Amino acid sequence: MDATHEVFNQPAALAGYNLFRTNRALRDGLAFNAPQLDLASLDALGAMAGTAEMQTHARLANTNAPVLQTHDRFGRRIDDVEFHPSYHALMKAAVGAGLGGAPWGSHCPNPLPKGEGANAGAHSRRAAAFMLFTELEPSVLCPISMTYAATPALRANAAVFADWGPKLTSHAYDPTPRPWHDKPGVTMGMGMTEKQGGSDLRANTTQAVRDGNDAWGDRYAITGHKWFFSAPMCDAFLVLAQAPAGLSCFFLPRVLPDGTRNAIRIQRLKDKLGNKANASSEVEFHAATAWRVGDEGRGIPQILEMGTMTRLDCALGTTGLMRQALALALNHTAQRSAFGKPLSAQPLMKNVLADLALESEAATALALRLARAFDHPDDAHERLMARLLTPVAKFWICKRGSHFAQEAMECLGGNGYVEEGGEGVMARIYREMPLNSIWEGAGNIMALDLLRATRKGDVVAALADELWPARGAHAALDQLADALPSRIEAMSTEPEARRLAQDVALAMQAALLAQTAPPAVVDAFCCSRLGGDWGHAFGTLGSGVDVDSIIARAMPH
Repeated sequence: MDATHEVFNQPAALAGYNLFRTNRALRDGLAFNAPQLDLASLDALGAMAGTAEMQTHARLANTNAPVLQTHDRFGRRIDDVEFHPSYHALMKAAVGAGLGGAPWGSHCPNPLPKGEGANAGAHSRRAAAFMLFTELEPSVLCPISMTYAATPALRANAAVFADWGPKLTSHAYDPTPRPWHDKPGVTMGMGMTEKQGGSDLRANTTQAVRDGNDAWGDRYAITGHKWFFSAPMCDAFLVLAQAPAGLSCFFLPRVLPDGTRNAIRIQRLKDKLGNKANASSEVEFHAATAWRVGDEGRGIPQILEMGTMTRLDCALGTTGLMRQALALALNHTAQRSAFGKPLSAQPLMKNVLADLALESEAATALALRLARAFDHPDDAHERLMARLLTPVAKFWICKRGSHFAQEAMECLGGNGYVEEGGEGVMARIYREMPLNSIWEGAGNIMALDLLRATRKGDVVAALADELWPARGAHAALDQLADALPSRIEAMSTEPEARRLAQDVALAMQAALLAQTAPPAVVDAFCCSRLGGDWGHAFGTLGSGVDVDSIIARAMPH
């Protein structure tokens, strides 16, 4: 049968390119925040993440969702989750790229001087790698992020950390359910929230009863439940439970040292909007064996410390998704023609693409600056910036994500709304965006955390120091920088906290762009986001913006 028509004016898939080499904003941000880094590993990761093979793994891992097997065929309880092989291929690549606990180890590049507890630039390097890997939208990075966050927390139990630390910082991935001592590498998850409390962790009812003492310290039997228990196939978990002295943190392995399964009962897997490849679950503990981490009654401070690291990853993840959505939009519009010329040459489309490019570069700048703070834990200024910028970046970048993805999807038209094909990742990105905003504290939680952060040390002076190098770059930035100190000092009511988070984020983004980006980017960002020459949707930049330069800088090829 003869074909009815020839297929033309359809763009080639965005594959077979190096995500790192083509991301000017990321490279310039790294040069500013971590100039000492050897970029060879990031270049290699960028090449791998841009291959059609890895894109296929990400698609298959999401379209073949994990399956819960509570019992074997003989009726024995096993509580296993089966994953598609592509899930394991992605996990192996992510762990191998050092996205898990590796920055806390002694074997990665650029070792830090003794006493700083990490490797020089390791968190900045990992942040860049995390963003690059996220561009695949693989939906496997939840256990990776929790491993990163939980590893330093285990130091509160020296015996457990001595045994598990080298495995957590390994670049090896082993999904088999075996004791830690038989595995080259392990992963960790967390179990905090319960049905009745959610973010109000003090409402937790899970109980911990003292059950002796051994080589790992005080041992407990944990009985209760967790409402969101992500990645139940991790090798161990940090969980919260009520001990005699109050809410406390416990280390709970999935397989006990003698090889027996711990009493973790998976009730069901969550049916989520997105994040399909990751197994999020509800579990019950039936006198499960666990060891205390830190002092009794100090569980929440320990969890909040870990939350700082996972909140960083929320900002990084959204930034990576923004970059991929932008790259897809640029790739499509450069090849698709309408009304006699490419979409990317149409004035209205140029405005949209340039506006998205500004948002993506600003998110990249802020996320990398936050990551840099964790490279210098012994520096008082950097500790203050980590405390201040974590809720700010998590709030603002993640809030912008869903709107960004929707606008980028429109650039692809109906093709962007369809799941199949190379551009099908756009639909996954859109579904994934709300997760980073909700997970580890939604917008109000972040705004409240910012209020607490403003009372820690001399935050006003620290922020002023950060903004000072950009003085004179743009009048609108100077005006905002002048107003922020008095607003922070006078901040006392909750309803104003979201506005403060927004404005601190915008001021920091503008100041960072003034130090890392070309004048066209800086001027357009400040005029639109700070100066008011902007509407209420993307694509409403003023007529004087150099959209061509901004788009050229952002092109993925």
